Amino acid sequence: MPASAAELVALIARIAEGDRAAFEPLFRATSAKLYGIVLRILRRRDVADEVIQDVYVRIWQRAGDFDPMRASPITWMAVIARNRAIDEARRAVVPTVSDEAAVMAAPDPGRSAVETIARGEDLRRLAGCIDEIDAPRGRLVRMAYLDGLSRQELAACLGQPVGTIKTWLHRSLKQIRDCLER
Repeated sequence: MPASAAELVALIARIAEGDRAAFEPLFRATSAKLYGIVLRILRRRDVADEVIQDVYVRIWQRAGDFDPMRASPITWMAVIARNRAIDEARRAVVPTVSDEAAVMAAPDPGRSAVETIARGEDLRRLAGCIDEIDAPRGRLVRMAYLDGLSRQELAACLGQPVGTIKTWLHRSLKQIRDCLER
């Protein structure tokens, strides 16, 4: 059930006052979007199901902190969902680029040993170059190109304008390209 931003603001205000009846319509209006964010980061439904429950507990607990002058309600909730999913991903030791490099270096019957070695070295170099850029930008690159988040989704998750996300990605990719050319 789509709800307008004004309706979501009103529901969050009621929740901040402890109105349990406001929680169910908020959940119906936002759960698909927030679940999508969590699932895209974690890639496992069983873990995403648990995390989304925690996300709504945090929304209930922090409803009084919401300021409609600082962010839209869906952006505020998306940031909570994204941060909680990232926390879970870090805790669960989700495969990283360096882990994928090891998997990608596994022998392929269609490739020669020289090609396999070269590919593994290329992936290790790429992982090293991503690690060289500052951590938030490296995470942004991974979210965009490994997790498949769009610029709009990244903007919503990070609370930044789409133009800023484009600039950060462009600069980060240039740094990675410069590193690979060394």
